[in-house]
Amino acid sequence: MTQKLAARYPHYIANEPSQPNEDLKVTDKYSGEVVTRVPMADKATIERAIAAAVQAEAPMRAMPAYARQEVLEHCVTRFRERADELTYALAVEAGKPIRDARGEVTRLIDTFKVAAEESVRIGGEVMNLEISARAKGYRGFTKKVPVGAVSLITPFNFPLNLVAHKVAPAIAAGCPFVLKPSDKTPIGSLIMGEVLAETALPKGAFSVLLCSLDDIAPFIEDPRLKLLSFTGSGKVGWDLKRRAGAKKVVLELGGNAACIVDGDQANKLDAVVERLVFGGFYQSGQSCISVQRIMIHTAIYDAVKTKLVDKVSKLVSGDPKNETTFLGPMIDEAAAKRLEGWINAAKAKGAEVLTGGGRKGSMLEATIVEKVPESEPLYAEEAFGPVVVLESYTDFEAAVGKANASQYGLQAGVFTNDLAHTLYAWDELAVGGVIVGDVPSFRVDNMPYGGVKGSGIGREGIRYAMEDMTETRLLVLRA
Repeated sequence: MTQKLAARYPHYIANEPSQPNEDLKVTDKYSGEVVTRVPMADKATIERAIAAAVQAEAPMRAMPAYARQEVLEHCVTRFRERADELTYALAVEAGKPIRDARGEVTRLIDTFKVAAEESVRIGGEVMNLEISARAKGYRGFTKKVPVGAVSLITPFNFPLNLVAHKVAPAIAAGCPFVLKPSDKTPIGSLIMGEVLAETALPKGAFSVLLCSLDDIAPFIEDPRLKLLSFTGSGKVGWDLKRRAGAKKVVLELGGNAACIVDGDQANKLDAVVERLVFGGFYQSGQSCISVQRIMIHTAIYDAVKTKLVDKVSKLVSGDPKNETTFLGPMIDEAAAKRLEGWINAAKAKGAEVLTGGGRKGSMLEATIVEKVPESEPLYAEEAFGPVVVLESYTDFEAAVGKANASQYGLQAGVFTNDLAHTLYAWDELAVGGVIVGDVPSFRVDNMPYGGVKGSGIGREGIRYAMEDMTETRLLVLRA
């Protein structure tokens, strides 16, 4: 791939590029080298961006649905044209293997396509109010109106698609926004800002800014912002909700997803193992719906374990820009050291490492562990790295109960041919989504996506995000 990054990228204030400084150094996550520089916004810049978004509320609300659709369609066209550039940027700034990076660019495009379609489907309802004699002659009508200016905060692990799941519905719903992407992976968001700056969005409709934690408070606390949408860790997310005041808050937080492999899967073990490898180790396990806990029926436990260890031990790790690389680096060495420490702590409590466990810098080997005590962080917390924990079970309902014995509840996977088990899992698993016949890591960008318990509140997926970004307004007519 003959791509390269620009030496610097501007941030965007009220639709306009600006390069006041080059204070943030962005590194190649594999080599550690500084590859580009971007600005950091100060308090005054953030204030300008929020004020501009508030001023843009009325023109964004008045913007016809077809005009918002045209903006989103322009983005689709430009993202396709710049797909190689976006792919390369992902591989460099996020350390994402090039094959995974291509997949994320495809999802970026899909997400904006869905938003373009949904932008002209925002409807309302005609209500029959004559439910008793006192309401004779009254009719009701509802419509959806944008909540106003919104704040969007996104993490490092999907620097395009998780941004798209906030930006695209905001445009479709008619909400101006201020976006703060991760300072570890800002390039994709800034390229997205460049594309949006080519459109006819009203002045102030968007700003894309990096800032220090010391200056982030207005994104969270400013009452002029009517909604905060945050994706990231639970510790941070719940604190932001506490600080957000009266505004709406949508949180997409962490997980330690379970995947149950039923005993009737003996005739398709190769296919099941292939998906388990993907679910546990794609993009180095740095996904909130990465497979972390695998529960396998005792009848096939040894067979699945043998095949899984064999495949995982052969995964190619290295430079994410190489086509053959499956496993790239974690986001930084600190993250890899943390997870290495969890693995060693579990070993000290009797866990057995079946493959992997080693670390060199930010590269952590793909690791499979069994006999992990349930009190250990490797089992109970979000690993967010290339590690899976194996355990066996004999009773399906007990396995569901074990899957539920978690502070998280984002998605769960179930491999089964049994309809009764499928329906039981759907009824009883305390998660936002149950994926049958595949791993919990599966996501399509128009489906409702989000969790319960410690995994957050609200749902993403364009139409569902737009519901949070709009309010119902009632009209009553008396004949």
